[in-house]
Amino acid sequence: MFALEKPGFKLLESALNAAALRQNVIADNIANVDTPHFKRSEVRFEELLQTEMSKQKPLVGYRTDPRHFYIGGPSSPIPVPGIVTDNNSVMNNNLNNVDIDYEMASLAANQLRYNVLVHELNNEIRRVRTAIDGRR
Repeated sequence: MFALEKPGFKLLESALNAAALRQNVIADNIANVDTPHFKRSEVRFEELLQTEMSKQKPLVGYRTDPRHFYIGGPSSPIPVPGIVTDNNSVMNNNLNNVDIDYEMASLAANQLRYNVLVHELNNEIRRVRTAIDGRR
């Protein structure tokens, strides 16, 4: 479906993938809270996205057909979420650096972020359906 190929949908898809990856990484951190020498990891996506969005870019027109001419420059790529391991800090005597309170707070924040993203994606799909159906 061509309507779901717009940059906004791709950005929401990438953000949802980052939230799902973050859920798995946080769950792994929580599961290894008492494992000696375990180093916590976290997902970097929002920082990469902010860096990419803050760059000065020309206005780019949306093409609905490959035969249409380009307006503006190429759009910037959506960053791929990455996992970063913290090897520098130590939290416990067993050289583990997982703070269970921080991880539980991150888990709750990630769940809220995921819910907002799903809600926004549903709203975008609803708008496309309304446009296709031609009703309010």
